[in-house]
Formats: sequence, C-alpha cells, structure tokens
Amino acid sequence: MDAVKTKTMKAVVKSEPGYDHMSLKNVPIPEVTGNHVLMKVAYTGICGTDVHTFKGEYANAVTPLTLGHEFSGKVVAVGDQVTKVRPGDRVTSETTFSTCGHCVYCKAGEYNLCEERVGIGTKANGSMANYVLTREESVHTLPDNVSYKMAALSEPLACCVHAMYQKTPFTLHDKLLIMGPGPMGLLSLQIAKEIGAFTIVSGITKDTERLQIAKELGADIVVDTQKEDLAKVIMDATDGVGVTKVYDCSGAISAVNSALPLIRKGGTFQQVGLFAKPLNALDERTIIQHEINYIGSRSQNPYDWPIALHLESKGAIDQDKMITKVFDLDHWRDALEAMMAGQELKVMIASNPDDPDFQN
Repeated sequence: MDAVKTKTMKAVVKSEPGYDHMSLKNVPIPEVTGNHVLMKVAYTGICGTDVHTFKGEYANAVTPLTLGHEFSGKVVAVGDQVTKVRPGDRVTSETTFSTCGHCVYCKAGEYNLCEERVGIGTKANGSMANYVLTREESVHTLPDNVSYKMAALSEPLACCVHAMYQKTPFTLHDKLLIMGPGPMGLLSLQIAKEIGAFTIVSGITKDTERLQIAKELGADIVVDTQKEDLAKVIMDATDGVGVTKVYDCSGAISAVNSALPLIRKGGTFQQVGLFAKPLNALDERTIIQHEINYIGSRSQNPYDWPIALHLESKGAIDQDKMITKVFDLDHWRDALEAMMAGQELKVMIASNPDDPDFQN
C-alpha cells in the first residue's frame, strides 16, 4: 500500500494572471481532513481550458493555482469522514471540489450549475502535480479493466455523455453531424457509433489527420468543409431532409451558422464547444423558421460519470487513438506546447512515471 512519505511535492503552478507565469514548484502536499481524499496522480490530460489558462484567457481561473482537471490515480489518504474509498483504490474524480450545497441545482445533483461551485484545476488546486486533493463524493472507483490512461479521459468523456445522454439524447435511427474532430468531437463520435447512429464528422483542411482518425473510429462520412460542399454531402445522405441532430464541438460560429440550415425542421442543435467570444452573430432566423431546438451543455455532473466509465469498461473508447503523446511532469511545458501546436489529439502528463502501478 502506498504511503505519503514526504511533506512536499512538485506541481505546475500559475502564479499570477496573464500570459504564462507558470513554473514547476515544490509545494506542500495538501492536508487530508473531513470528506477529503488524497490521490497520487497517475495521468492528467491537457484540456483546451488549460491552454486558455496558460495564455491568460480564462477568466474563471484564480491564482496562484495548480492546473489540471482530467486525471486518474490511486487513493493514498482519506479524511475521518470518508467511508466509501480507502488507500490503494484505483480511482478517477469529478472536477467539483465544493459547492454551496443548498441551491436548487445542488439539491438535484446538478453541481455544474451551482453559482458557488469550486472546480479542481480552475479555482482549487489541480492534478498537474504528484498529488491532488478531491472530495469523496466526486471520486469514482475504476473497473478492473480500465487503465489509468483511459481513466484520465473520463472527464472529457463525461462532458460528451452530458451532451449526448442528458441534454440531447439520440437513437440508432438518428442521422448526426458532429462538427470539429478534436478530442471532444471524436469522443462524441465513439458514443454515437456505440449506439449505431449514422454519423457525419466535419472539419477543415488542417484537421485532415483527425478526420482520418474519425473514419477509422467508424464515422460513416467525413467532410473537409474547405474542399467539399457540406450542404450537398448532408442532403445527399439524408434524401434532402437534413440531419436530425448536430453536436458542435468546434466552438466556431461560422461552422454553427453553416450547419443550422442543414438540420431537419424541428431538429436539435447541441452546443458542446465553447465560443471564443460571449456574443456572436447567430443565424436566429433559421432557428425560428425551422423550429430548431438550440441547446447548451455545460461541463458534466454526477449522473454522467457512471455512463462514461461503463463506456470505457466495455471497450467503446479507443485509448490508443485518442492519446497521442505522454510527457512526464518535469516536461510539463513541452506537453503544453505540443497541445498548443495542434498536431496532437490528447496529450497527457504522467505525474509519477516511476510508480510501477501506473505503467499502463
């Protein structure tokens, strides 16, 4: 059984707002009390939010702050109120560190909507470190056949589950368009193909390699919108009616507006990706005249995680295609730069690569 033998650890800390201001520091290992759980971190996935925080573009991040919110690891210590997990357990964790606990959303378990929610890696110290502190309610024990690498995909997968199971459910009879073949788009694709829905994935020319991965993951059609006519492809595939549902993982308003007229009247547009600006010129006329349901999706909540872990356990998610590069914690900057370069799909940081339990 692992034990914490030191009082300090390495952590990737953003010390103040603005571009960069990040370094690897020795910081105290968090104290474990109450309902808190201390995890020894195996892997952390780098998210677009981490890149925005590095660049000083993410307003919700507080400083000083240890980044990282997509992670897996094993429990090494628990507080005196913890009853469901124990040291040695293989786990992952939701990103919710604390909430108000009494609003209508908290009472319904919709922690992603609580105005006072504190998120790991944005307002509470995150997982780009040797250890991370979370709360027992957020911890999920891993199925035996789910690797630590796969488990570090659970948070983005849960966000996709939130959009595709809770907000805009679909069936195998639907014809879907997924825009943006990044990590979120390709995870959404794998959810769609697990059920068996006809799925089109669109991107632009710089996404050529990712579109090829989408094809390998089961996309029925992939479209480079800079070389092909997306409208023609969709209308040919749907007998001129349009797709029943669109999941936008691109966060590009031009892509959104190009897709709205390609939805079957009365269909649904699910916004998954975040826009760079809070206000955008949206094709509201099409939404109104075609009676389109335009739905938002924010992060994930406890209802999404068991589904995400079930998908991982049953082999619905291709770990090898999704995770394209891994760096150790000392090379965290190389990891962020690889992600920002746009050539990798999902980049991960191994916080404790010498731990024999984490060699998967």
